[in-house]
Amino acid sequence: MNTLEKLAATIESRRGADPESSWTARLLSEGPEACAAKFGEEAIEAVIAAARGDCANLAHEAADVLYHLLVMLTARGVTLDQVLAELARREGTSGIAEKAAR
Repeated sequence: MNTLEKLAATIESRRGADPESSWTARLLSEGPEACAAKFGEEAIEAVIAAARGDCANLAHEAADVLYHLLVMLTARGVTLDQVLAELARREGTSGIAEKAAR
């Protein structure tokens, strides 16, 4: 199990936990919309770090983005395995061709 899979499992295990004792449980208790908003906030912070060329901060913000993406997915009942399966389905397909097929 890789780090991302471990993180996804930890996030799932926090569903229904006490929001006073777990940041993840607190986020999930606020609902999918709040989880999506927090993901958006973290994504913007990553974009700013990238635009500024602040690579050390970008790594930090990218970790926040991945964590909050997994929280948002969990809030909507979408698993990391579903996302990985979609990526596998796209493997070997040109991004241009994939986008044109939508």
